[in-house]
Amino acid sequence: MPALYSRRDGKIKHIFEVDELMNELIIVGGGLAGCEAAWQAARRGIQVALYEMRPGVQTGAHRSAQLAELVCSNSLGSNQLDRPSGLLKEELRQLGSLLIECADRAALPAGSALAVDRDIFASTVEQAISNHPNIRIVREEVHSIPNQPAILASGPLTSPDLVKSIQDLTGQDHLFFYDAIAPVVLADTIDMNVAFRGSRYEGTSGEAGDYINCPMDESQYNAFVGALRSADRIPLREFESAIQNGVRAGVDRYFEGCLPIEVLAQRGTDSLAFGPMRPIGLRAPVKPARRIHAVLQLRQDDLAATLYNLVGCQTNLTYSEQRRVFRMIPGLEHAEFARFGQMHRNTFIAAPRLLQPTLQTREYPDLFFAGQLTGVEGYMGNIATGLLAGVNAARFLQGKPTLALPETTMLGALCHYITHAALETFQPMKANYGILPPLEKPKPGKHDRAMQFADRSLQALGTILLRIHPGDLEK
Repeated sequence: MPALYSRRDGKIKHIFEVDELMNELIIVGGGLAGCEAAWQAARRGIQVALYEMRPGVQTGAHRSAQLAELVCSNSLGSNQLDRPSGLLKEELRQLGSLLIECADRAALPAGSALAVDRDIFASTVEQAISNHPNIRIVREEVHSIPNQPAILASGPLTSPDLVKSIQDLTGQDHLFFYDAIAPVVLADTIDMNVAFRGSRYEGTSGEAGDYINCPMDESQYNAFVGALRSADRIPLREFESAIQNGVRAGVDRYFEGCLPIEVLAQRGTDSLAFGPMRPIGLRAPVKPARRIHAVLQLRQDDLAATLYNLVGCQTNLTYSEQRRVFRMIPGLEHAEFARFGQMHRNTFIAAPRLLQPTLQTREYPDLFFAGQLTGVEGYMGNIATGLLAGVNAARFLQGKPTLALPETTMLGALCHYITHAALETFQPMKANYGILPPLEKPKPGKHDRAMQFADRSLQALGTILLRIHPGDLEK
């Protein structure tokens, strides 16, 4: 039977065998990673206590007490197998992910992407978790690392007390960066005499009309960029409580994959036109069709199609400036905002020093991390690491060897990256082909190479599926 470990005073002490105590796993955090981890452990017969501090303690970014609430975008990325996010989704479907199943049930029109109605998605997840006989939900804040088998999936907005406890246990400084979310506007306040529906390369991909597009000519675009650069921002405050507790805080340090639009605009006049506002594959439906210099796309944010998210417009501008600057975009002159963009602190650990590819800590085999705390980025990475942590925590408690997935799978490559990266340059990472091992015989053409990655990944995954699924297959 596996040994369990005392974490008091930062010293490892073997204190009992697993059959000497109630077979219960504590999971801290009811977000994407925590819910997926709870489901995977519970379906393998483990009794799970899932702790979520909301609504008693709010984060400043969440708007409800629902489990699995999506704080930023409502898009989970591409569904196409030849895209990194699509490949990771397919791996998770084959691994039996609850949250991908819930996302498919809450899907909204978004072309080849998987976008969801936030409320339906969260409600579906919470109902499944609440109804599982092996899971009990505890609405309390966890102030310190549990002194028993646990998965920490408290997310990028981990409370200061728990952050301090993690630091005390590991002895490592923790890294901070700021993240941003985009505004949401009411659909009926968008001027459709100016804006138009359509998806990139419409007619060849079957993505008809899933986005609302606000086209800009060069002068309109330049005026918008100039306004972004000079607009007032909400001052970024150092997190005094974190500093008082000895936790290092970084100010004006952003994750490259989620830069505020005003920060990106500072990098050059054309940075938006060649970035989130690139007009590639789009033409305004006028005769003759005119070339667009730049375009803002809006993506449906709820099932009723009453709310639309400003794609790529995550921001830290003051609310009044958001209203002024974004209304400069053609079609949004009279837009009403259902939610303004905002900044929030994201936290992640020094995973290359602390974690194994199984998501166990190196010093404490019964302590796991999952989600953004590990240094993975994006919804899919959160769900995926939650799944692996839940599977491995269950296997550990049942006396079975924990699993590290092959590096040729997208999930295996993510876990290998966060546990082997150079700490000096370590930043959150999302699914991408650059972290996969090179192909032995790459085929010419981007699509062919991507499908070769996908084929290799799914073949490697197939060799271990019998060891991961619960029930008779795992005996």
